[in-house]
Amino acid sequence: MTSATEPETPAAGRTAATPRLIATDLDGTLLHDDKTVSDRTVAALAAAEAAGIEVFFVTGRPVRWMGVVRDHVHGHGLAICANGAVVVDLHDGGRFVDVRPLESAAALAIVHAVRAAAPGASFAVERTSGIHYEPHYPPFQLDPCARIASAEELLEDGEGQGNPVIKLLAFHPDLAPDEFLDVARMAAGEHGSFTRSSPTALLEISGVGVSKASTLARYCAQRGIRPEHVVAFGDMPNDLEMLSWAGTSYAMANAHPEVLAATTHRTAANTEDGVAAVIEQILHGLP
Repeated sequence: MTSATEPETPAAGRTAATPRLIATDLDGTLLHDDKTVSDRTVAALAAAEAAGIEVFFVTGRPVRWMGVVRDHVHGHGLAICANGAVVVDLHDGGRFVDVRPLESAAALAIVHAVRAAAPGASFAVERTSGIHYEPHYPPFQLDPCARIASAEELLEDGEGQGNPVIKLLAFHPDLAPDEFLDVARMAAGEHGSFTRSSPTALLEISGVGVSKASTLARYCAQRGIRPEHVVAFGDMPNDLEMLSWAGTSYAMANAHPEVLAATTHRTAANTEDGVAAVIEQILHGLP
């Protein structure tokens, strides 16, 4: 049996393709619980890039929270943020390279449907310019530039001004996280892509078809990189599509049960540098 600090290797008889790209989530995966990047992980990321393996950070975070890894993306400088809704260039101050918006009409339909199905839900609207939220939405991350108003007002603001909605967030104070996700998908799944990455009942909602996987697949296709040449890491439901798409996927030891069930490989927890451990193993096996 594999130890808690030793990553599993492919099963006997399976030959993994030589990786060309490593796609890794951040929170709960690459980052320690204090939101830092360990020296071991920094060294592993740099060594992978030096060996010709591209590293993509693929996260639910908005670009304004990417400072912690800004100095650790090499080569292309790109990162996929907001669960695939945007691609940004961290070498160019977080400039938006690609935006896959959630249309305001769809967001409004989601708000109305989720409110009806789960009374007590509150919402925040993430635009390319920043986040704004309803009065009862918990201020998880205080933003002095945020506007506080109803979701209807927030969705009306910014239209036609080059400031698209990239993510709608929904919070419920009483429902369990997975229960809220199921209820919301049943009520409004036709209008958007629903997922979650928080331990609380906080949902992240993107446009239909927008996910970490779909955006990563687009950028891999542009580079001639097939899924079998991608190694992906994750820990929460918002990683599921990416982990299923990649040729090789690793769940962190601390991962959500659905992620553990959906992946064939395991590595150590984020607090034990599980991503770095696998990268070191990959590099050790290169010719």
